Amino acid sequence: MARFSRRQFIITAGATAAGSLWLHGCSSNSETASSDPVPAAEIAPEDAPEVTAARLGFIALTDSAPLIIAQEKGFFAKYGMTEVEVIKQASWGTTRDNLVLGSGGDGIDGAHILTPMPYLISEGTVTDGRKIPMYILARLNVNGQSISVANKYKELNVQLDSSLLRSSIDEAKAAGNPLKFAVTFPGGNHDLWMRYWLAAGGIDPDNDASTIVVPPPQMVANMKTGTMDAFCVGEPWNAQLINQNIGYSALTTGQFWNNHPEKAFAMRADWVDQNPKATQALLKGVLEAQIWCDQAENKEEMVDIISKRAWFNVPAKDIIERTKGNYDFGDGRVESESEHMMKYWNEDASYPFKSHDLWFLTEDVRWGYLPPDTDLQALVDAVNREDLWREAAKAIGQEAAIPASTSRGVETFFDGKQFDPENPTAYLDSLEIKKI
Repeated sequence: MARFSRRQFIITAGATAAGSLWLHGCSSNSETASSDPVPAAEIAPEDAPEVTAARLGFIALTDSAPLIIAQEKGFFAKYGMTEVEVIKQASWGTTRDNLVLGSGGDGIDGAHILTPMPYLISEGTVTDGRKIPMYILARLNVNGQSISVANKYKELNVQLDSSLLRSSIDEAKAAGNPLKFAVTFPGGNHDLWMRYWLAAGGIDPDNDASTIVVPPPQMVANMKTGTMDAFCVGEPWNAQLINQNIGYSALTTGQFWNNHPEKAFAMRADWVDQNPKATQALLKGVLEAQIWCDQAENKEEMVDIISKRAWFNVPAKDIIERTKGNYDFGDGRVESESEHMMKYWNEDASYPFKSHDLWFLTEDVRWGYLPPDTDLQALVDAVNREDLWREAAKAIGQEAAIPASTSRGVETFFDGKQFDPENPTAYLDSLEIKKI
């Protein structure tokens, strides 16, 4: 259940190189401008943001909606952030490169981002050793991703049990052309979902198959040309794959782990430290946009906005049904109003639980992206700024939505494995397939 009242929300809602930036969706324009923007809030002089501009990146995925809606509906402007740019990125690698540059280098200050990336960037793991401290300020959503498989495997009835691909994997490996499983960024969410799924079925993602990196908007086209056999990505690309009759969804990641953490809203630490009031203004705008996005009466408008050329440039029909929790898996299975639908605010979706970040980092250790001796808890404490989230939630009247703990407790996955954030080592020891 959502822990806010409609009345409360109405009250609070009353506001690489430069060439690698895709300057789409930089600001409201005649094509995307939304009706009825929220009115500006009364801001005391001592609370005015230090700056009114920020550059935020996004990938064309439905879980970026809170940033787009915060811009289009005026939630950023409501709190004095009147010059925010929300800028399309070509890939997660582009997002990383532009975060390294920062806006001072014609890059970006923050982004809609894969949850592990701020940690990998802070550690220099994916930036050639250059450490760029980052802060996670909010979770943008839970659920909403899928693992999809090419139609040629439909007769195998592959769903949660990846072992049904075993014979096909062995035949392809023996022929010297291993099956290819596409993910969006090494060590990122989709990479970890795919690796876990394969390993749970006894398939070693490094030795039995090939994992390749493909930007989310290019997944469907690459599946169509036979570049990969399966992929893990967010929406709307799984639904589009089915609508084009190229493949089907084996599973949603909500089935994998119900209400699992997904994308984050993160910013460079130096920007946050230099602009604490502007950071709070951005956070308040994002949180209010998340509340708006999760209200059923706003789904159609949200999809209408994000589907437009300046943002996703995809048909609204590829977005709307799964946004409402209605899943056509493409293999005869249909699910309506699924509990595994993407959530932006409801059921603690926005709060960045430290225990969730710890799971991602533990999995990055499992697959060799982080050294085994990494002090994971110290890293989480340095990057996860849930304290700033709490401050913003209080400021918009959402005290009731603040969790009592930074941990959501023991998490259980589809194969029965459990992750206890109090003992990550025991979790790692319980896993049979791993690099360490």
